[in-house]
Amino acid sequence: MNAGLSQDAARAAVDRVCSFYETLSPRSLPDIGSLYAPDARFKDPFNEVRGVPAITRIFEHMFENLHQPRFVVTRRLVDGQEAFLVWQFHLRFRRFSPDTPQVIQGGSHLVLGPDGRVTEHRDYWDAAEELYEKLPAIGALMRWLRRRVNR
Repeated sequence: MNAGLSQDAARAAVDRVCSFYETLSPRSLPDIGSLYAPDARFKDPFNEVRGVPAITRIFEHMFENLHQPRFVVTRRLVDGQEAFLVWQFHLRFRRFSPDTPQVIQGGSHLVLGPDGRVTEHRDYWDAAEELYEKLPAIGALMRWLRRRVNR
């Protein structure tokens, strides 16, 4: 565990991160710097960036392309300076089927710094199953490929 970060402080930091994501909106994006260290690393199936400005841009892009995206954290595990969050990401595409709600299941591994801010954030989710298969045209191709591979 990092010096200066007790288990209670780590849990409180993770609670703040969960609350932030569950209430995320374009207006709350400037608060990312209070939760992430200035040189924090963020990686998901589409992005790998470092620094609060780059992380903020990912979420700005999300709000530009999705209608009413929201996270629901369903489980959290905190062990020392590390945490794992299990979540659902509820969204509607602005361009593809905007009236059809979608849900992506995933998880996030977080590493906290001594001040309780996130220094590393890695999201794990299956982009093929959770996203591509739900898009028109490409979804049909992805489902066909999955059936071919599973024969």
